[in-house]
Amino acid sequence: MKKILVTGALGQIGSELVGKLREIYGQDNVVATDIRQVEGHPVCETGIFELLDVLDYERFLAIARQYEVDTVMHLAALLSAVAEAKPQLAWDINMDGLVNALEVARELNLQFFTPSSIGAFGPSTPKDATPQDTLQRPTTMYGVTKVSGELLCDYYHTRFGVDTRGVRFPGLISNVALPGGGTTDYAVDIFYQAVKANQYESFIGAGTQMDMMYMPDALQAIVDLMEADESKLVHRNAFNITAMSFDPEEIAAAIRKELPDFKLTYKVDPVRQAIADSWPNSLDITAAQEEWGFKAQYDLEAMVKDMLAKLRVKLGDEAKY
Repeated sequence: MKKILVTGALGQIGSELVGKLREIYGQDNVVATDIRQVEGHPVCETGIFELLDVLDYERFLAIARQYEVDTVMHLAALLSAVAEAKPQLAWDINMDGLVNALEVARELNLQFFTPSSIGAFGPSTPKDATPQDTLQRPTTMYGVTKVSGELLCDYYHTRFGVDTRGVRFPGLISNVALPGGGTTDYAVDIFYQAVKANQYESFIGAGTQMDMMYMPDALQAIVDLMEADESKLVHRNAFNITAMSFDPEEIAAAIRKELPDFKLTYKVDPVRQAIADSWPNSLDITAAQEEWGFKAQYDLEAMVKDMLAKLRVKLGDEAKY
């Protein structure tokens, strides 16, 4: 990678990935794009930024040509809960946007990355140590678009030779981007409420195990995969990766090691609970480890300590605990 175009750059992943890429490859070598521009946002202010609706193929292609990029990182998508509320829009953005991104990569012979998700699995998928290659029959529009996207990326590699790569992210926990409509967002919001109020009302029920990863590990995984030796990649797209698996009680217990009086209550959202129940409890990450050396640095305890410390600084006067 020498010059990279990032779509959805103001989203949960993009907000942090753009900064990391600019640190590694230089400010002028990362072109951030999004459908909106936010004044004062670091992504918009610290390097090249262009407005882009990924459904506009001609503008997409023009920007890639203008900046002579060699890599596209396509992050623009609707997340699980939002996609379930707006399934037609989710299909349009998640699939038509992906096709446009792949077509740009094919036309200009670019390296390509897009993330898949644990949401690509469904209730009939093995729940524990879910294999890299297994049954995928999701019951959500988000999951349907992710499975379709995995297959489409494989197709563009085998049919057109596009160097497509991707991972299946678990829930991502960040101290930078606010929750953005995902089912695993409770594991982000719980930290904000812990620091502000020392309590949290979870929309995910007790005992619901889900795989998670701290954002610094997720960002490093993207860089490592894109820099990996292509000849060693057997799967190329949709590698299972994860760092930890926990339920709401377990993350609350980890927070109580830092905030002993922290209280957890429940008000379950049936829509997001149904989505969570359809996902695996844990993922087998052997393929990612063997093919490109994936390794997470943060476990639950380390993540909790770092999240609380960073949010106390970020929230300033709002931070009470």
